[in-house]
Amino acid sequence: MTDTTPNDTRFTLTPAEQELLPTEEEVQFYQEHGWYLSKKLLTDEEVDLLDSAADRFYAGHRDRTLPTRPPRLAYWEPEKGDVHRHNDYIFYEDDTIRSILSKPLIAAVAARIAQTGQIRLWNSTLIHKPQRMDDERNIVPWHFDRHYWQTCSSDEMLTAFIPFHDCGEEMGTITMVDGSHRWKETGGDDSTSRHFADRDRSELEDMLAENAAFNNAEVRKVPVTIPKGHISFHHCRTYHGSGYNVSDRPRRAISFHLQDRTNQWRPYQLTDGDLVVYNNDVLVRKDANGNPDYSDPDFCPVLWEDAR
Repeated sequence: MTDTTPNDTRFTLTPAEQELLPTEEEVQFYQEHGWYLSKKLLTDEEVDLLDSAADRFYAGHRDRTLPTRPPRLAYWEPEKGDVHRHNDYIFYEDDTIRSILSKPLIAAVAARIAQTGQIRLWNSTLIHKPQRMDDERNIVPWHFDRHYWQTCSSDEMLTAFIPFHDCGEEMGTITMVDGSHRWKETGGDDSTSRHFADRDRSELEDMLAENAAFNNAEVRKVPVTIPKGHISFHHCRTYHGSGYNVSDRPRRAISFHLQDRTNQWRPYQLTDGDLVVYNNDVLVRKDANGNPDYSDPDFCPVLWEDAR
């Protein structure tokens, strides 16, 4: 993939697509609340293609595989059974999913609400939440993504949550803690850099309550009802989670993590002196200083560039 130029026609929106961009009022809503529900950005046919691609992926199809296995890779395999599935780097491994998620409109919306001129991929995870209530692993406890991205310099990264169907509260849709991206933290320790799957749920509940109290803020939880083809975006510091899927079908989605223009690698040291290593760090190319290059076109391609 070549570098973008100011006149790169890959990032041109049609007049109809331009009508789907967030209004000034919607940009302000995102800035104040830390999340935004888009207009219909994907056609029903595109969403159905995502779903059928997921079926093929779970059956073993890969267009390519990672050159090496990162240290904290989330990667469901069939022998793990009917559990909450997470498969990182789906954008890299599946060309059908890659082609649909490369649609410039998605990243253009992200750029508009994040107020940046460029959006690059950070990571992508295929998710399958089964319709069962006998396994607490199907609950995603309260967390915010910035904790896991300590090697990133930017505080303006964001995530697009893209379900493959209408997604409401009964399916365990994503739920935001409204306005929590503006909170100041009480302070943290090394544990905050660990993924929520490696931490006790009660500990994460306590952390949310403590940070809310520290900010004299109310914990206002907003389940986001997402119609098919619409996308929910949230700020990297917005607390979010999800409950059980009590519907009659699996909840399928992709978490599409995105970088703004300013983001680059930074060292982040734990108390024992070790440096945090994010999965991307062992995959991306090195920059001129020998550090991970978060603009690597193979793993962190540019998805939108403002031509103005």
